[in-house]
Amino acid sequence: METQISIIAGVVAFFLVLIVDYGLILWPKVHSKNKKNKKRKKDPVIMELQFLQKKFNLDLFKVDLDYVIKWFAFFNAFIIAVTSTVVMLIPWPMIFQFMLGFVILLGLTYSIYELFGRHLVKKGWTR
Repeated sequence: METQISIIAGVVAFFLVLIVDYGLILWPKVHSKNKKNKKRKKDPVIMELQFLQKKFNLDLFKVDLDYVIKWFAFFNAFIIAVTSTVVMLIPWPMIFQFMLGFVILLGLTYSIYELFGRHLVKKGWTR
């Protein structure tokens, strides 16, 4: 029963983080317009995009921002949901759960964004 509750909580966390991250954080950064000029701001400050740009030498003018932010929101939701679900399922003392969660969080974040950066390079979005 406890396993089912943890998995349900992970699914709920996934959709909640997906909606909040995409709808309230990433989408407004890309689609916010300057009130005076009614034009889109030049460079939205998205940390994930800056990391991929520096690591893989991406050209921001070639990158489809709507495509990228949808994947960023999905990746962030997946990372948080998987980490929280795994940590809740393991009956260890809290300090060990924190350490395990930190290791899982860093490992998933680096590996997923590394694979996504390679995918963007294959799409031809480099300089």
